[in-house]
Formats: sequence, structure tokens, C-alpha cells
Amino acid sequence: MRISLTPDGRLLFLTRTLRLFAYGLLSVILVLYLAERGISKEKIGLLLSFTLLGDAVISLWITTQADRIGRKRMLIIGAGLIILGGTLFALPVGFPLLLLGATIGVISPSGGEVGPFLSIEQASLSQTITNEERTHIFAWYNLVGSAATALGALIAGLFIQTLQNAHVATLVSYQALTIGYAAIGIALALLFTRLSPASEAPRRDSSTLRSRFGLHKSKGVALKLSGFFALDAFGGGFVLQTVVAYWFTVRFGVHPALLGGIFFWANLFAGFSGLLAARLASRFGLLNTMVFTHLPSNALLILVPLMPTLPLAIALLLLRFSISQMDVPTRQSYIMAVVAPDERSAAAGIAGVARTLGASLSPLLVGPLLANPALLSVPFFLAGGVKIVYDLLLYMSARHTRLE
Repeated sequence: MRISLTPDGRLLFLTRTLRLFAYGLLSVILVLYLAERGISKEKIGLLLSFTLLGDAVISLWITTQADRIGRKRMLIIGAGLIILGGTLFALPVGFPLLLLGATIGVISPSGGEVGPFLSIEQASLSQTITNEERTHIFAWYNLVGSAATALGALIAGLFIQTLQNAHVATLVSYQALTIGYAAIGIALALLFTRLSPASEAPRRDSSTLRSRFGLHKSKGVALKLSGFFALDAFGGGFVLQTVVAYWFTVRFGVHPALLGGIFFWANLFAGFSGLLAARLASRFGLLNTMVFTHLPSNALLILVPLMPTLPLAIALLLLRFSISQMDVPTRQSYIMAVVAPDERSAAAGIAGVARTLGASLSPLLVGPLLANPALLSVPFFLAGGVKIVYDLLLYMSARHTRLE
């Protein structure tokens, strides 16, 4: 399918690329960096949870107000929160200030999208494309993000390895990446100022302005879907990319360059799977594509820690990533399809916040598991099991629902 983007659309693809590159940089070293600073595994788990929990609260406010106050303004505020988070993590501050930076700032421990950006950007994109184009546009949007995360992870690994080979202190090399993360936040803020009025939401009537959380007609379906998405994200929170990186380091002694390479290919495979998902969805439907590609990916996730050698563990992880994200563009497209144009930022924002809240709870359990060598692999089993339950519940609930 031939697709085209407006100048605002191209700008949003660029900001997506820079942002996910920054997330990829930080996610590979975040847990390793915190451990190098002498923070206990239990406190690291707490920090990861507050990173996601604070993000959920702030994102809820930003996304539900964006269509009323202005999408450009809220995106600039989000970029400011990236700067804040990166700056506090770079400074030699105590745990309380780190916790503050994790809670108020925008930090991605998974390498995936966090903050208010995804919901607002996709709402703006949806205004300039047809319903038929939407899933394909979102597939490319996710591919660009996955490729950027992959590149960020690869650069992070090579950068750390190069500095360590030059006998630079490990902690200093990690701090350099957090400074780079904050610098990208500054670039994002400047780029968002270039968005045109065409990216803003259509004007609402007075009754809509009084609606709660920016929703009116679609409140029921938005909350129902958000509940399912929260369960899926709760499972995913056990295997955040930074946690998996730590697992590979402890289990197999993987060095930083190889670690970056693993996540480079993992995120690249995940991105390309979205393009295939758009084709499958047009033939088999959104729900079937979401569920029947997600189920086997979760089974593969459970098998990863059972592999006796590093090559086998990497192979299964990459195979899992090659199909794990096929539900993403279809899910995003569906949310945009079932709500009115002036509800899109809010509906997507609430669904995103539900996912973030779900993902914020599991790291509280991950910290004690990582601290016990005998339980190091348990997060994989918990993640795969919970996500399989999500797939089955979603299918049973929505199999008779007509998805547009």
C-alpha cells in the first residue's frame, strides 16, 4: 500500500526515532549502572517501579489534557521530563533524588515507549491519513521506533566497551550515556516547537469539554481494553529490557558490546514484525493477528532461561522478538478506530497509562528475584505465563466483536 506523510507526520517520525534511540541507549545499562552505584537489588526494583508508576500518573494528565490545551505544548513538556530524568540520573545524587527523577522524569527501563508521546503523536498522525492507511502507517511508525531502539542499544554496548577498553571507569562510562539521554531530550523539545496547528485536535463542543478524562462516547470500550492491556503489561514488566540485559550478564557473563548486539537485532526483528502484522491483519483480522502471534512468542519467552548455552538462549530470544510485537500496530490502530477524533489522545493515553501501571507493579517483585541467584530466571516464567492468560482472556472477550 502506498502511503504518504504530511510535514507534521515526517516530523513526528523523526521525534519518534530520536526518542526511541535515547530509550535504547539507557535501557541496556540502567540496572547495571544502578548496581555499579551500589544500590541494592531491592531498591533497584523499587526504582524501576516508580519510574513506570510516576510516568503513568504524569502521562495520564498530559494525554487527557492534550486535545484541550494543545498537543504541541504537552509534547514539549514531555521532552522537558526526559531532560529532568536524564539529568538527575547523571548526577552523583543519593537514592531519594534518584527516586524523584525516576518518578517525575521520563525514563524507559524497557527500551520501549514511555511518557505521553505515543498517544499524542498517533492521534495527530491519524488526522491526516485514511482508515485503510492507519494500520500500515502505525506499522512503519513502530518499525522506525524499534530500529531506533535497536541502534541505541548497539551504540550503548559499543560505547561502553570502547571506554572500558580505554580503562575508563565503568561508572563514568555509564554516566556519559545518561548525559547523552538528557541531551536528546533538549533536541526533542526544539523539534516539537516546529509542529503546525494542523497537528492539533479538532475543536470540541461544550459538552465534550466537560467530559471526564477527555472521553465521552467511548469511555466504556476504552476502559475495558485498558484493563486487558494492563494485564499484558504486568507480565511484560517482569522482563524489561534492562532486566534481561542484567540476566544475560549474570547468567552467561556477556560483555557490553555483545549485549548491545543482542538487543540491536531483537528490536530490529520486533520492528519488522509490525509490517507483517499489517498484512496479516488485513487478511485474518485484528484480533486473530494480535492473539495468535502473541501466544507463541510468550511460549518462547518461557523457554529462553531453560537453554543450556548462550547461543541457544540468544536464538530463542531473537525468535521471540521476531513475532512478539505483531499485536502492537493492530492494537494501536483499533484504539484510533473506535473513538472520535477529539478523543484519540485521551483514549490512547488512558490505554497507555493502564499498560504503564501494569508494568510498574512487576518490578517490585523482580528486585528480590534478581537478588537470589536461584530465582534469577523466574521473571521469564512469570512474564510468559501472565501474558498467555492475557491472550486467552482477550480472545474470549472480543472474539464476537467486530473490529474496524
